[in-house]
Amino acid sequence: MIATATMQENRNSVTIARRGPMEVRLATTPGDIHSSQALRYRVFYQEMSARPDSDALKTKLDKDAFDEFCEHLVVLDHSCKNCDVGGVGTGPAVIGTYRLLSQDIAEKNGGFYTSSEFDITPLVNSKRGTHKFLELGRSCVLKQYRTKPTLELLWHGIWRYVRLRGLDVMLGCASFAGVDPQELALPLSFLHHKCSAPEEWVVKALPERYVNMNRIAEAELDLRAAMRVMPPLIKGYLRLGAYIGDGAVIDEQFGTIDILIILPNSRISARYLSHFGDPDEHIILDAEV
Repeated sequence: MIATATMQENRNSVTIARRGPMEVRLATTPGDIHSSQALRYRVFYQEMSARPDSDALKTKLDKDAFDEFCEHLVVLDHSCKNCDVGGVGTGPAVIGTYRLLSQDIAEKNGGFYTSSEFDITPLVNSKRGTHKFLELGRSCVLKQYRTKPTLELLWHGIWRYVRLRGLDVMLGCASFAGVDPQELALPLSFLHHKCSAPEEWVVKALPERYVNMNRIAEAELDLRAAMRVMPPLIKGYLRLGAYIGDGAVIDEQFGTIDILIILPNSRISARYLSHFGDPDEHIILDAEV
């Protein structure tokens, strides 16, 4: 059950949604961003198989040039202060994050991060004047918080950002752990056969990085088995109606195989839209959910 309340008169309130001690909002201070980068390092480099460079090893932060002009969505646990979860100082711990890059900001700063793996320029240009894009990236949640409530908070934050900024399409890379496409033949083939973007929305991996996703014939697919091994984040995108780009990309630094998510707002069902809430509402999630 979700209860909503009209946003307070202070329209600049940074809180987007709360569930008990959990809050989602945009990062507003350098400390917020530092905590987000520390969380990313902990998840990508210490828990998963990313390979840090010398700077990352020294700082224990996952950061790049895009962080300077992107916005950062963070989930905080107010019951956990000065905890060993990547936070700094004595404030609430940052336990989840997403990096957000809108089209207007990207085009003022050299483009989207996704362009290093996928040729998104033709799609963006074909929709210019009718659709505004938002790139989603660097998504991670601390292991013990990877629950439905945390993911719901993140999606409340993303959807409110999309609506308030007047954005129409979300895109970005999503990852499978591992760098051997054949070990991921089942889920990659499922995505190729069942979720590929139609011609109007198709985006291909860069030719020099293109990995064929069609590794098992459609008639031989075990659909239930494919969904069972699908990463939760990708499964969530599919439930919302996302398309998948043509071809995957191996990211050796992060130890992943990346696919492209393309999610026009028009694909999201009314059921989910009503759940995410109106952009002019301050969302309070019932703690019993």
